[in-house]
Amino acid sequence: MSHVISVNLGRATAVPYTAAPGGLTGIGKRPAEGPVQVAAPGPRGAAGSGLAGDAVCDLRVHGGDDQAVYAYAREDLDHWERELGRPLTPGMFGENLTTTGIDVNEALIGERWRIGSQVELEVTSGRIPCRTFAGWLDVGGWVKRFTQEARPGPFFRVLTPGPIAAGDPVTVLSRPDHEVTVAFLFRAMTTEPGLLPRVLAAEDTLNASYAEDIRARLARTVAG
Repeated sequence: MSHVISVNLGRATAVPYTAAPGGLTGIGKRPAEGPVQVAAPGPRGAAGSGLAGDAVCDLRVHGGDDQAVYAYAREDLDHWERELGRPLTPGMFGENLTTTGIDVNEALIGERWRIGSQVELEVTSGRIPCRTFAGWLDVGGWVKRFTQEARPGPFFRVLTPGPIAAGDPVTVLSRPDHEVTVAFLFRAMTTEPGLLPRVLAAEDTLNASYAEDIRARLARTVAG
């Protein structure tokens, strides 16, 4: 059965490898004890995580309603454990939800999940690796390596708030009628820009900042 292995929260920590204001990051997350309240945090640039008690330190590029919750699969962490030759605990990739039993990268943009009995989430986008992620893991060439694998994990917006706890089942409530999965979107925005026009089929539910970026990139292509 698809379910949540752990709900992970980060604390603001000073590090030398981030460009975030104040040199702080909350990427290193640890499993919470007991249920965690989840709700839409507010607009990007002014609001952080959708999980109570989870630190988001660079509001310029992280947090807000369209990036309220981030999930990564235990199966993908296991893959990276084999690749890196080291253990990766839940929350190590900065994910709020460590899941099992569901291919998170094949989730469609606009796909809706129920977590537990109450919370409903909607897939908006996938993670784009950054300098802080690379510095946190301390792996040379990490951004390129992560990008080549196209296992980004999804971001969600919160449609129905409530508590989430370890062990909660994950139920897919609906899947839109298009081809734009989290992995497809990731490839379009990184290694396969020729896919970008097809991403617009998911524009209605896509992370608004991604949609704006894609429109601008396509306009430059036409102008050039």
